[in-house]
Amino acid sequence: MIKALPIILAVLYGLGMYHFSAWRTRKELDARSAELADPALRRLTDGMADALGVEKIKVHLYDIAPVNGLAAPDGRIFLTRGFYQKYRSGEVTGEELASVIAHELGHVALGHTRRRMIDFSGQNAVRVALATVLGRIIPGFGVWIANMVATLLAARLSRQDEYEADAYAAALLTKTGIGTGPQKSLFAKLEALTGAQGGAVPAWLMSHPKTADRIAAIEALERRWEA
Repeated sequence: MIKALPIILAVLYGLGMYHFSAWRTRKELDARSAELADPALRRLTDGMADALGVEKIKVHLYDIAPVNGLAAPDGRIFLTRGFYQKYRSGEVTGEELASVIAHELGHVALGHTRRRMIDFSGQNAVRVALATVLGRIIPGFGVWIANMVATLLAARLSRQDEYEADAYAAALLTKTGIGTGPQKSLFAKLEALTGAQGGAVPAWLMSHPKTADRIAAIEALERRWEA
């Protein structure tokens, strides 16, 4: 029991940090966001709501400059003002922005926001356990190796979530009649829109899959649905 105590404490610490982070995120979003009221986007989200059999899909506008969409731990969907401005300026179409909303809906529907709490706690436990063992075998390097393993594990789980949310979005967009074209065209724009240099980072270190891999995964789904 005593030997397992550091791991138990690591799990509890991870749970506590997740809940604190979720509380802090909720306060930030409440203070800097409001429901998005855009008639053209509303028509697109109403179509998705019909396809899902729900009354309405609420989208909130988060007043920050970076280009991003997110699903909050409480299940709300947000687009940043930076992303919305790209749409207003014509750099992103309404259908492409709808694909972002569908993707974030996927994270909520598939339980990714809840699963991250479990993942974070597990990764913290792995980090502590490995650091304890490797610290004895490789003094001075054990903690560094443990941190690297935990980081790689987190990145792999995050990429899997992205693929799953992409697949959910592709199915929803197809059912709605929007199709996957806007989803794939947005992927091709994302690096330029966000200023990311995805090619400079190995795919296995990225929290999101490479653009080409995401598009290929959607096209594989299309072939399966057409078969």
